[in-house]
Amino acid sequence: MRRIKITLSVLLLIIVCCNARAQEKRVLVFFKTMKYYHESIPAAIAAIEKLGTEHRFYVDTTTDGRKFNDENLQKYTTVIFLSTTGTTLDTVQRIAFRRYIEAGGGYMGIHAASTSDKDWTWYGNLVGAVFKNHPTPQEGYVIVTDKNNPATRGLPARWKRMDEWYNFIKIPTDVHVLLCADETTYQGGTNGTYHPLAWYHEYDGGRSFYTALGHFADSYSDPLYLGHIWGGLQYAMGSGEKLDYSKVPTPPAQ
Repeated sequence: MRRIKITLSVLLLIIVCCNARAQEKRVLVFFKTMKYYHESIPAAIAAIEKLGTEHRFYVDTTTDGRKFNDENLQKYTTVIFLSTTGTTLDTVQRIAFRRYIEAGGGYMGIHAASTSDKDWTWYGNLVGAVFKNHPTPQEGYVIVTDKNNPATRGLPARWKRMDEWYNFIKIPTDVHVLLCADETTYQGGTNGTYHPLAWYHEYDGGRSFYTALGHFADSYSDPLYLGHIWGGLQYAMGSGEKLDYSKVPTPPAQ
């Protein structure tokens, strides 16, 4: 009888461990830079890893585009493009990432993510907007346009920041805007009175969150900014939906 009890306990432990592994959340932080390298990247990675420890998700990091393949991407609930610049993925890798999003994956873009892969129309649509230029970093005000979202809770209605204020080639549409720039409070804004800086949307079967903020390293020790990042990451992670490659319309690369 004792042997049977031990065996049942072992089986129960295996089942619990398997369920925990099945429910684990893992994100991939991709920070490849082919042009400008943001010195804030190490601080940003450390901050995301700290969020992982606090909120119980795993964090992998890479600059290697070869990680963008069907087998590897299936491990992740979200892929974070962290201040990526230049052309970061080749054609085969781009196809794999598109398939991942179409299968229901999550994307999060931080700061310079809107500047990378500018020749890739699909990626620009996933982000929601494409970077045009920016003035010299300076103080200005962010306007919170949705105070009830996890990515904006706790933020002041007018949030004073020192940052690099991105202008975009085209104002994003079909997205839920969370933050806008008040161009009257700094020099060099070109998008006008409605200048989105952070937003989220469903795209091509997946989820996308983007924030243009986060140029300086001290952002990643700012509780307000970290709360903004964590709220956006929760959206990108989703609610436990499993990837479904059976619904993916894009064929794998040959």
